[in-house]
Amino acid sequence: MIKLHDLDPYDPIEMPLPTPPEGHKSASILERTLRKGWFAVTAELNPPDSADPRDVLAAAEPLKDVTDAINATDASGANCHMSSMGICSILSRYGLGTVLQISCRDRNRIAIQGDVLGGASMGVGNVLCLTGDGVAVGDQPGAKPVFDFDAVSLLRTLKTMRDDGTFLSGRKLSTPPNIFLGAAANPCIPPLQFRADRVAKKVAAGADFIQTNYVYNIEVFREFMKRVRDLGLHEKVFILPGVGPLASAKAARWMRANVPGIHIPDDIIDRMERAEKPGLEGKKLCVDLIEQIREIEGVAGVHIMAYRREHLVGEIIEDTKILAGRAIETDPATRESAISR
Repeated sequence: MIKLHDLDPYDPIEMPLPTPPEGHKSASILERTLRKGWFAVTAELNPPDSADPRDVLAAAEPLKDVTDAINATDASGANCHMSSMGICSILSRYGLGTVLQISCRDRNRIAIQGDVLGGASMGVGNVLCLTGDGVAVGDQPGAKPVFDFDAVSLLRTLKTMRDDGTFLSGRKLSTPPNIFLGAAANPCIPPLQFRADRVAKKVAAGADFIQTNYVYNIEVFREFMKRVRDLGLHEKVFILPGVGPLASAKAARWMRANVPGIHIPDDIIDRMERAEKPGLEGKKLCVDLIEQIREIEGVAGVHIMAYRREHLVGEIIEDTKILAGRAIETDPATRESAISR
């Protein structure tokens, strides 16, 4: 099996970026997969505290053959790591699908619009628009927050750049970015009755796909998806619920108490508490959740978040057999070039 670090990255100047297929907004692997009606798989890569690109390749290695796109988190939890832009730049040069995450917390509209053009020029086809956690929850609470945009206004701005070919100022772009726009949702935390309505606002602003926070309460998520279907949103946006393997009951309690947007029911914690091998049980729980989620009407894929446990993602995917009958695609203009060099 070819390892990422054994390949030579392609040169985006020598090898022009692919153009979007007819009816597509980007040339991204993720968009192609979703529009074919395949059950898509995305996963988070937790960024290293390092300036070495080999650390990024090592973290991506267990994800490369089982995901349609790899999310590079953008200082999630308001903690500093290698930038999402840097990670996406590295991985896209090896033909991997990437999701550039943009948090409104850290940059103003001028910087964000420039970053999106830079990312698109390197082959980044997917952008996840996030408002961002407040700086108080991170390890540098004295940082000055920006919040020039929120997620909805960011979506509108990037849609304008893509579809109208202009900056927010109205100034024309010579080459608009070909990007598939994403947004986040928290379906399992109060106020539950407004969660789907919030998704509707993001769809109206330009979201093409939705990745949710962790789903551990299937019944609550079913109700969320019922409201999504009642609003007709499942016909307008691709929804990828978030799942992840828990390491232990202690870890689950800590996440519930300290990570914004996460609800873990008592019965899940009890299940982890009773397990003889909590790590194995956490993986099995993740498999169980995916198998239930994929049967819910309107779900287009799954987003796996295995914090510092990326090696488990392949095992989870294999156990669920959600890739049966299809292969993970790679970018024809980049991965094939990289492999042939």
